[in-house]
Amino acid sequence: MNGPESIKRTSELISGDFTESGEPLELFSAWLNEATASEPNDPNAMALATVDADGMPDVRMVLMKGFDAEGFVFYSHIASAKGRELAANPKAALLFHWKSLRRQVRVRGLVSPVSDAEADVYFATRPKQAQIGAWASKQSQPLESRMAFEKAIAVNAARYAIGEVPRPPGWSGWRIVPQEIEFWHDRPFRLHDRIVFRRSGGSWEKTRLYP
Repeated sequence: MNGPESIKRTSELISGDFTESGEPLELFSAWLNEATASEPNDPNAMALATVDADGMPDVRMVLMKGFDAEGFVFYSHIASAKGRELAANPKAALLFHWKSLRRQVRVRGLVSPVSDAEADVYFATRPKQAQIGAWASKQSQPLESRMAFEKAIAVNAARYAIGEVPRPPGWSGWRIVPQEIEFWHDRPFRLHDRIVFRRSGGSWEKTRLYP
């Protein structure tokens, strides 16, 4: 197809369905809701990128366990590799990729620990076996054998056989406060939509990018 019809079709493909949004966190919430309905597994999964002491990037998949106007929250062991890296350099990048929707969201921002009260509330919602696993695991540390890990699980299962399992002192969470959020939506013929929001004072500045 050539001529005016081709130009019209191309314009329609580029136009996108989120260009009018001026609030990235509301847009993210809408996309997350759609992903929750369409993704077969873990729509809240996100790649978390940090930097180690040598300046080398480090990335892994984690689960977002909280999201509000303040940012994106996840939990783990403070002594884990990511915990140590965030303590030394409290900045991070996130990537959500929803294959079923052909969408991705990139986030960059500053990181701060959640409060003890927040960590306690979330830890109490975890299944008991996951709570016991948090006590048994020395995350990111060398493990001599799988049997040693299973023994630690058994020991802690017996220790907390009755009653509630308290949150381990070395287990908590972090909040990524976004400074930049980029939305990408697949379009035919690689004419994708790509819009970035950057925080400017108390508001957001929106810029369309070439895909």
